Amino acid sequence: MTESLDILRKKLRFRAWHRGTKEADLMMGGFADAHLDDLDAEDLAHFSALLDESDLEVYGWVVGRTPVPDAHDTRVMKLLQGFDFTVEGLK
Repeated sequence: MTESLDILRKKLRFRAWHRGTKEADLMMGGFADAHLDDLDAEDLAHFSALLDESDLEVYGWVVGRTPVPDAHDTRVMKLLQGFDFTVEGLK
C-alpha cells in the first residue's frame, strides 16, 4: 500500500506543478511539496479532486471569494486555505 501511495503522491505533485499558470503552479505545487507526504489516502483523493477543478474556481475557494462546495469542504481545503502560497511563503 505504501508504494502505491508514494506513486500517487508523485503523480499528484507533478499535476500540481503543471497547472497551466505560474500562479496556480505556486499555489498547488507549493502546497503539494509542503503537505503531500503527510496526507493519507483519503486526503490524497480530496487533493486529486481539487486538481480536477479549474484554477480560477480553486483560487476563489482558497481565498474566500466564493463559497467552497460541500464536495470540496475537506481537511485538505482547510490546509490549502491556511497555506501561504506567495513567493515569500515558499522560501
